[in-house]
Amino acid sequence: MNILAIESSCDETSAAVLSNGHLLSNIIATQLIHEQYGGVVPELASRAHQQHIMPVVERALLDANIAKTDLSAVAFTRGPGLLGSLLVGASFAKALALGLNIPLIDVNHMQAHVLAHFIEEPRPPFPFLCLTVSGGHTQLVRIDGPLSMTVIGQTQDDAVGEAFDKSAKLLGLPYPGGPLIDRYAKAGNPLAFRFPLGEMPGLDYSFSGIKTAILYFLRDNTKTNPDFIQQNLPDICASIQHTLIQMLLTKLKRAVRETGIRHIAIAGGVSANSGLRSALTQLGDEQGWTVYIPRFEYCTDNAAMIAMAAQFKYEAGAFADQTISPLPRLHV
Repeated sequence: MNILAIESSCDETSAAVLSNGHLLSNIIATQLIHEQYGGVVPELASRAHQQHIMPVVERALLDANIAKTDLSAVAFTRGPGLLGSLLVGASFAKALALGLNIPLIDVNHMQAHVLAHFIEEPRPPFPFLCLTVSGGHTQLVRIDGPLSMTVIGQTQDDAVGEAFDKSAKLLGLPYPGGPLIDRYAKAGNPLAFRFPLGEMPGLDYSFSGIKTAILYFLRDNTKTNPDFIQQNLPDICASIQHTLIQMLLTKLKRAVRETGIRHIAIAGGVSANSGLRSALTQLGDEQGWTVYIPRFEYCTDNAAMIAMAAQFKYEAGAFADQTISPLPRLHV
């Protein structure tokens, strides 16, 4: 069973080949054009996908040593994501599957982030909890099977990835700012400055308040000292990161208490944050959890996770037809 998977939900064009559960290739083309605008420009992202998708797919097949005629199915990201970007990947996948007369598989991008844990060992057993954190989503998900997932908590406004990126913008850091906060935080004191921990009922999150608190904090301190940010950048970054991580892990601990599930995974682009990975590992040791953290290359958007999710759907016979269309706001 050879599956070609395509990921084009935002600003990475990726293609991967999975053969009987073994990853043979995973090619990612990153779009650098957005840096000058301080964020992803949807129309430019769509055009870049059109430019990248052919060479990326060709390279994935070449590296996997798989011919198009050897493919068993073509998978693509149906959503969530940017509509124009999703359309490029979906249209290409539909045309290729139709031309080869092989099954077409649509994949939920957020479910694929969770199932990235099955690309390689160690693989979590069912059921497990997954903290899924990205630029657009913050969710606590209970996974009872590869095709059985239940969101038990989620953000009610902004995602934690937005909180990182917008905080970085307030600090004058270039896009993408989240990884830069992580980098500066390594040299800072996480307890140098205190920010309020947002509180929501149950297992839900809210990150709009912390962004406002950071805005006022920087405004007030730069009034008295125009060089405040430059003089305290590592400490500010470390304090912001510490606060956001504590907000995430506090709800995670509550979820473990309520469900009794002690196998804990993390997924999504923000799971590449070194501070979060370290804090979760430490918390897992303290609480007696078994923690699963994917490799960095499977945290950010990539087609390997789409291929992994597609394999489970292939085995279940869950195929799509040619009338299917992308859903930018697709839910888990």
